Amino acid sequence: MITLNAYAKVNWTLNILGTRADGYHLMDMIMQRVALHDDITLSARNDGELTLTIDGLSLENSESNLCIRAAKALQSHAAPHQGADIHLTKRIPMGAGLGGGSADAAAVLDGLCELWGLSLSLDEKCAVGLKLGADVPYCLHGIPARVTGIGEQVQPIPMKRTFPMVLVQPCEALSTKEAFRHFDATPQPVLADTARALSAFQNGDVQEISASCRNVMQPASQLLRPEMDEAIQRIHSTGAFLSQMTGSGSVVFGVYTDIYAANHAYEQLKGRYPVCICTETIL
Repeated sequence: MITLNAYAKVNWTLNILGTRADGYHLMDMIMQRVALHDDITLSARNDGELTLTIDGLSLENSESNLCIRAAKALQSHAAPHQGADIHLTKRIPMGAGLGGGSADAAAVLDGLCELWGLSLSLDEKCAVGLKLGADVPYCLHGIPARVTGIGEQVQPIPMKRTFPMVLVQPCEALSTKEAFRHFDATPQPVLADTARALSAFQNGDVQEISASCRNVMQPASQLLRPEMDEAIQRIHSTGAFLSQMTGSGSVVFGVYTDIYAANHAYEQLKGRYPVCICTETIL
């Protein structure tokens, strides 16, 4: 039996640079994991079957679940006669932009490679994972990174320090497809200054991080979920030096200089929002 943590991620920056002929968006993002995580427990089976059970947040237990899809993809790729029982304890909010499903898929790929004795390289696992979702390769790397292309290019980046955060989901979940469709129909917003942000993270410069980070999808997603804009403003009022949306929404986050400020903000916000989580980034 193997148990793994599947960590959520946040987008410090998210730029969309164009669209490929096949319709996939070309991205340029700075991403980092946070301490919030799901748990994945894997047990081997000798009959080739794959099963999934789920605790925690309400989530459909079906063939469309990314845990099962990841297991089937790996089974088809490298282990046709292997099986496993998968148990997921779900804590990461869904439809949130936190990459919870991708994190689960990455953990299943990593764990089953160990459980089944497979010697796949990181690149090979990423190739399998990319077919499941654009964030899966990043989740397999699991380090602060600049992610480009359609998610397949993951470049580790230096970060001087961690930051406490408060995550808030102020509205209904937002599907990635719906958010991208709305983004494509709206004027191109101002891009994040990625080079400036990379320098800011390397130096741990809070003012520069605040000035350079941006999510270009935020204006379009806020039109679909106006509650996000109100939550961002409220988070700012608690002393966050940066507050913005992660991924395509619907979670927004506030970043604080120290854990005491983050805990104080959490106490102010938790009674207002049904999903409010105090966490921190991971190097």
